[in-house]
Order: sequence, then C-alpha cells, then structure tokens
Amino acid sequence: MLSCSSLQPLNETAANESGMIHFILNVLTDKFSICRLPSSAKLPGWLPEIPAGFCSVTRTKDELSIVCQTCHLPAEIPAEHGWRCLQIAGPLDFELVGVMARLTTALAAADVSVFVVSTFETDYLLVKAEQLPAAVTALKQAGHSVRQCDTRDHTDAYG
Repeated sequence: MLSCSSLQPLNETAANESGMIHFILNVLTDKFSICRLPSSAKLPGWLPEIPAGFCSVTRTKDELSIVCQTCHLPAEIPAEHGWRCLQIAGPLDFELVGVMARLTTALAAADVSVFVVSTFETDYLLVKAEQLPAAVTALKQAGHSVRQCDTRDHTDAYG
C-alpha cells in the first residue's frame, strides 16, 4: 500500500514494463474553489491569512484567478466550488516532456474535465468532486499511482 510518507519525495516517477513513465499523484483531502476577480483588483486582504497548503494566485491582463481551499474563501466572493485536487508527486524535472499530456489524455478518455495549475516543483490537477472516483480509476488504468494523503494517518484510500 502506498502512503504519503513511505516514498521518497524526489521526482516520484518510474518506468513501467513498457518503458512509459508513470506518475504518483496525491489526492489532497480538502475541497477547493476557483474564483475570478477583475484583472485590476488588488490582492484580497484575506489572501495572506490562508495557512500553508495549496493556493494559487494568477494575474493576467484579463483576470485575477485564485484557487484555494473552500474553507478559506469568504462567502461573498463569487467562485466555482466543489473541486478536488490531485498533486503530482515531485519535484518534476523541467526536462520531462508530456507530463500533462499523459495525465489529461487518460482523464479526457474518461470524460473528466480538469483545471490545471503548475508551480516550480510540480503540477496540480483539479477535478470536480463528483468526478474524483472516475479520475482516480482512469489514472490508475493508465498506469499511474494515486494515493489519498490523509493528514490524520497518512493512509492510502485508493490502493
């Protein structure tokens, strides 16, 4: 059984029998929301209050997008709620090619929509909560490992 603490954190990828790289994905326990603010908006005052964990802030000429745990998002902020997050165990080497293609191809074949966020060390796939079981199944069938990182006991709910 995989657990969040049983594997080395460095570039947790491996080649299967066919030589294809497979990835290890951690299902984060929290629910997430994605909000869109005007591009001219100042960073919200509540943002620095979010404790450590996954949170993404992206500004473009068109918008200010914030992805954070739903429990930290003020109720008055318009947002798309009900997302779950899969973190690719990393760090990932910048030379790796096709990471998102491998993962999203499997998800697309299972009719699972994704919202992707990349950071310096790794990538995150957000799927609607009701699609999480289908996403986990599709990723496992494609040869990837998926583990539920439960902060209480670090057990793997997905085998």
